[in-house]
Amino acid sequence: MTARTVLTIAALTLQEAARRKVLRSLALLTFALLGLSAWGFTRLDAEFGGLTSGEARLAASAVLNLVMFGLSLIAALGTAFLAGPTLAGETESGIALAMLARPVRRSAVLLGKWLGLVTFGSGYVVLAGLAQLLIVRVTMGYWPPRPVTGLALLAAQTAVLLTLGLLLSTVVSPMASGVVPVGLFGATWIAGVVGAVGDALGNSGVARVGTVSRMLLPTDGLWRGAMNAFQDPSVLAQFGVAFEGHPFLSETGLTPAYVGWAALWVALVFGLAALAFQRRDL
Repeated sequence: MTARTVLTIAALTLQEAARRKVLRSLALLTFALLGLSAWGFTRLDAEFGGLTSGEARLAASAVLNLVMFGLSLIAALGTAFLAGPTLAGETESGIALAMLARPVRRSAVLLGKWLGLVTFGSGYVVLAGLAQLLIVRVTMGYWPPRPVTGLALLAAQTAVLLTLGLLLSTVVSPMASGVVPVGLFGATWIAGVVGAVGDALGNSGVARVGTVSRMLLPTDGLWRGAMNAFQDPSVLAQFGVAFEGHPFLSETGLTPAYVGWAALWVALVFGLAALAFQRRDL
């Protein structure tokens, strides 16, 4: 497996993703969300201009995290339905057989497609997220304390979903390999909210729901780290008791151990995808 082969396949995957109709849908949804958020932040500043500085930071943090969740959901929908047809669709159509008839390893094809899709998904998240941060800065005068960390974690969340989508595309149909990751993304987020409520109420059994879900699929854990990076650090210190368990505020950031687990999870799932693709009949 040569680096040149992997990079060539990654570039072709990027070109293919740019030509798909799902890209236009992604763009329309993104512009609609950014436009609505710009209007919403403008109205928030106009209607509640009498807020104290702490209350204004709280409102900006919570609404920013809400909009960022919308962007991450759009990214999950778009990238999952890009990853699904990447292998499953090409295998069913015979394109993969024509490509692999040449002296090209299946692992090189898979790695190239993964790299191209992750580049596409991460680029989308970073550009859309940066546009949203600029909107909040202009309308509310708020700038998050760690924007680079937050955007990097959202990009990592996208990489997790893409890796899962690639694994599923080696064993199930294109439609199923797109639908299942999005469903799991939503289910994990709900489990995380339930766990946060349980933690706020002091119920260890309910809180464990969120912990287990974040280990099985790291998307919600990465999302909570991103929320913590986007919100003002003084917000929960000032209003913490009243907003414990809030679905769009996070009390703690991510530990290096959890970031390492997320990276290991991606490597393990990619390894399973490579093994399944190697054994699949074309």
